[in-house]
Amino acid sequence: MGSGNAKSAAPPDREPASENTNGDPPPRRGRAAVVLSQPLTGVLDDYTAALKRAPLSEQTRRTYASKVRQYLAWLAAADTEGDALGARDARDWAVRDYRTHLQTVLKRKPATINNALAAVDDLYIRRGLGPASAARAELSRTAPKALSTRAAARFLREAQKCPSPRDRAIALVPFYAGTRIAEITGLDIDDVRISARKGILRILGKGEKVREIPIHPDLRSALTDWLDGRPDWPGADTPALFLNQRGGRLSVKGAHDIITTIATAAGLEDDITAHVLRHTFATRLVRGRTDLVIVAELLGHARLETTRAYSRPTRQDAIDALELLDVDH
Repeated sequence: MGSGNAKSAAPPDREPASENTNGDPPPRRGRAAVVLSQPLTGVLDDYTAALKRAPLSEQTRRTYASKVRQYLAWLAAADTEGDALGARDARDWAVRDYRTHLQTVLKRKPATINNALAAVDDLYIRRGLGPASAARAELSRTAPKALSTRAAARFLREAQKCPSPRDRAIALVPFYAGTRIAEITGLDIDDVRISARKGILRILGKGEKVREIPIHPDLRSALTDWLDGRPDWPGADTPALFLNQRGGRLSVKGAHDIITTIATAAGLEDDITAHVLRHTFATRLVRGRTDLVIVAELLGHARLETTRAYSRPTRQDAIDALELLDVDH
């Protein structure tokens, strides 16, 4: 094996792979599926069957299955020693080499690498071997990517101009309620409780945990407009809040496309996803000196340390700092 990792590497701190903390968009339509040979197909089939029985969201199941499929495809082509799917020592060396592959060959971001390793750990746990002894990639010490005040204003102006009440509401939910994209598409009509002056949004988050978010006035207005005009599709019988053009529940891909279309129309050059809007929600609250416990509850974080990351310096902070070097000649 070509791995240089020490066998004493600390066990990873498992985080669900679906958190997508780096804001990567969902897989693009048309991406070719990884083709696996036997017996790896059987391994994947057994794993996906186990995922169906697990108390996970559908988005998390898809994410885990996709990342495990990619790992198995790499494993089939890699020059590994021993039974990487059945022996603990071989498992550890294989996972460490896979981490190196993601870092040096595919040049994935640290958060993406850690999400992949979390899914691989889940595979091994369900096979009875436990998580691999492979350290996580070191995460950036800067805060998660969020919109600047100016960029946020541009995005909100464009969202408010959007002629579609549905699309306008979808764009505002992650900004004003800090939701993940799968939480947006998972909303049902009865998750929205609105009165004349206030409202509550019921969110079913990761691990089937429920949290309730007070609805911001601008979001309340957008949701009211959509609910008042929500079409009654012939033959459609779904409790989903947001519908696609066929009257069924809007997909994650559909919601992602709506948000990126609005961001592009706003002239924002960076890839703006629902997760960037969620990060913006959190960053503005933390920097506004909101108690971290409250922010963690609003975001559905299990660990306060995850929320604390929003208090770190941002990339924009570094740019602003360098501008202090400018002097008049």
